[in-house]
Amino acid sequence: MSRPPLPAAIKFVLATMLVNSIGFGIIIPSFPQLIMSLGHVPLSQAIAIGGWLSLTYALFQFLFGPVMGNLSDRLGRRPVLLGSLFGFAVDFLVMAFAPSLVWLFATRMLTGIFGATNGPSQSVIADVTGPDDRSRLFGYISAAFGVGFVAGPALGGLLAEFDPRLPFYAASALAAANFVYGAFALPETLAKENRRAFDWKRANPVGALLTVRKLPGLLPISAVYLAWQLASLIYPMTWSYFTIGRYGWSNAMIGLSLALMGVSMALTQIVFSSRIIARFGERRTATIGMLGGALGMIGFAVTTNGWLAFAMMPFLAVQSLVHPCLTAMMSRRANATNQGEIQGFASSVMAVGSVIAPMVFNPALSWFTGPKAPFQFYGIAFVLAALFALAGLAILLAIAPAQRPDPAIAD
Repeated sequence: MSRPPLPAAIKFVLATMLVNSIGFGIIIPSFPQLIMSLGHVPLSQAIAIGGWLSLTYALFQFLFGPVMGNLSDRLGRRPVLLGSLFGFAVDFLVMAFAPSLVWLFATRMLTGIFGATNGPSQSVIADVTGPDDRSRLFGYISAAFGVGFVAGPALGGLLAEFDPRLPFYAASALAAANFVYGAFALPETLAKENRRAFDWKRANPVGALLTVRKLPGLLPISAVYLAWQLASLIYPMTWSYFTIGRYGWSNAMIGLSLALMGVSMALTQIVFSSRIIARFGERRTATIGMLGGALGMIGFAVTTNGWLAFAMMPFLAVQSLVHPCLTAMMSRRANATNQGEIQGFASSVMAVGSVIAPMVFNPALSWFTGPKAPFQFYGIAFVLAALFALAGLAILLAIAPAQRPDPAIAD
């Protein structure tokens, strides 16, 4: 039986996630060169400055995730998403012209604010679909992000060969084109009777936390969400350093490995996720994904053969099922009037992980590969990531399933 075509709003959300991930990825290859040029610093200092820029971005995403979610519950999804896309287009353009590091830090703040739209985007799916179909569509979002994050760095590296600022112009153009597409294609998905007044007490991370405490079962799911976010950030935070030190890989091999991992996860989301979730339910699918992810992290920690690590990657794609399942489980514990708030809170939880991860993984890897370590162990960060994944799995297994109409596929 064929599925009905996707609604226009969902097509736009998928396009937005794809364009956003390409936009983020496209600037990665040229970012070090831009920092060195603006700061007049060597590469070693540029790495430290880049870390502070990443922390700035994550912090503003954390602060503004609940704001964007609450605004979308008050104004609707369309104005928040379109406003963010317009802001992205301007922000990337300012980056392209940035005359100093101060301007670059200012633009990363704005990117964190405008990038806090994951909540409103996922709320669109919650608005137009039933609970039993959300995990499949949240999986499509993850797949779109994965494909974009594979294509973005490849395109950015090519453009940077001509001019290190050219990727920023391209990212601005992509965001502008998506804004124009949305202006014509994105309908409002939040009914007026389901809107609620904006409340600053709820539109901040602390207020959002106090609010979600009142919703049965949501706080434990948030803890799982945070633990898994921390675990999964092991790849963007340390993969390049780890594979150079452990396997002696070149930049080309690192790029190829990330592409293989991204494509494997995207295919899993598109081809297999709906079948697996339909058979096992969201909760058990997330359990399988977290367990598989933890075992894979331990495998990377102890594997000394680069080709064996390469061969493991397609089998680890099962971990890509975790995030959409947890997102769907959080969505089930909200109602029609606070989907944006809950998804905005989820974005802040993800941002918290993005703040904590570089303060855990990178120092640990640096210490255990440095001269003061009692022994060298390149896999230490992966061991820590596996512990985060297993902690999240333990919390997940202790959570009572949500009440659902069809007990055969309870989460």
